[in-house]
Amino acid sequence: MNVKEPSATDEFIKGLWRENPVFVQVLGMCPVLAVTNSAVNGLAMGVATTFVLLMSNSLVSLLRDFIPKQVRIATYILIIATFVTIVDYAIEAISLDLHRALGAFISLIVANCLILGRAEAFASRHKPGAAVLDALGMGAGFTLALLCLGGVREILGAGSLFGLVLFPAGFEPWIVMILPGGGFFTLAGWLLLINHRRQRRERAEAAGGPLQEAGR
Repeated sequence: MNVKEPSATDEFIKGLWRENPVFVQVLGMCPVLAVTNSAVNGLAMGVATTFVLLMSNSLVSLLRDFIPKQVRIATYILIIATFVTIVDYAIEAISLDLHRALGAFISLIVANCLILGRAEAFASRHKPGAAVLDALGMGAGFTLALLCLGGVREILGAGSLFGLVLFPAGFEPWIVMILPGGGFFTLAGWLLLINHRRQRRERAEAAGGPLQEAGR
């Protein structure tokens, strides 16, 4: 039995902000911390993950009535692994340097709990249209998060953004930002900022609630 389909806008926006895979659900931390030492790497990993998420969600949704429940997880992993292989070969064909920079983390997209989780929790329960919107929203949110981390780390750690130098020659890069520890520091900073904004909004809504009720 199919679940009632949410609106298209809600399906896209929820992954981009309200249920952001990284900043809200804290999923896929391995690539988030490992490959975001530059904005280019973060963007490439985000786009690759979005492609796999989009294709796997679409196929799982199309086949949801034909996949036996007993082998559904194995089937989902097989579908995801197929598209990860396509992405792996595509990146290698486009740029060997980028392929080396991303390394084993391309193959590890198969084990990304975000993709398997959306297949099991959403695509297997909704029609292809909603599954595609869910994949696009979650993929865009994941890519945005990787860009936020990669951009900050590259600016502070190398003084550049997408390879373009931003500071004069006297700038002293914060080398720690392009090291593994820099990923943890940057992620903690973004989580602190986002949670602070969310708490402020919740307090403002709670304070405005009684006033709104009284004015009705």
